[in-house]
Amino acid sequence: MKTPILCALFLICTFNLSAQTIEETNDNDHTSNEVKLNALFMIIGAFDVTYEHLLNEESGIGLNIFIPFDGDINDDINYFVSPYYRLYFGKKYAAGFFLEGFGMLNSVNNVVRNGFFGGGDVIEVVNEDIVDFALGIGLGGKWVTNNGFIGELNIGFGRNLFRGEDEGGDDFVGKIGITVGYRF
Repeated sequence: MKTPILCALFLICTFNLSAQTIEETNDNDHTSNEVKLNALFMIIGAFDVTYEHLLNEESGIGLNIFIPFDGDINDDINYFVSPYYRLYFGKKYAAGFFLEGFGMLNSVNNVVRNGFFGGGDVIEVVNEDIVDFALGIGLGGKWVTNNGFIGELNIGFGRNLFRGEDEGGDDFVGKIGITVGYRF
């Protein structure tokens, strides 16, 4: 009679310990998706949105899309789409200082002005929709609150691979951001 009671108590204790382990694991799970908006570019006239998927506590992949809505910015750049990989060095999950490697499909308008400053005829030649692809690196910092709100500062530089200034494109591209977002 004592053996079945002891076995039943042992099984109950084992299931109870197993349930506590599962609950602890669920409490430590981290959310792995972020949506961010570049507040700096919204002020100057462009829509710059980013989606990032966190791979683990120290890395993530994402996609950044830039589309200007102000005419002054649209004269220079039409759009860019930039996939990236980030490596995080902070103490919190996927936060703190980071290094970034990115690619960038970009489209620009190039205006060439020939003429004299003091007078004479000014001739403008507009090369529209020059598309190129760049590779670059960047760095920055990300801060995340306990509620999932994100603040981020970043800067990056890259070099176009196919068209240079002599073909109507730009040699170099840049990314800069003062970004706010939410992790879910």
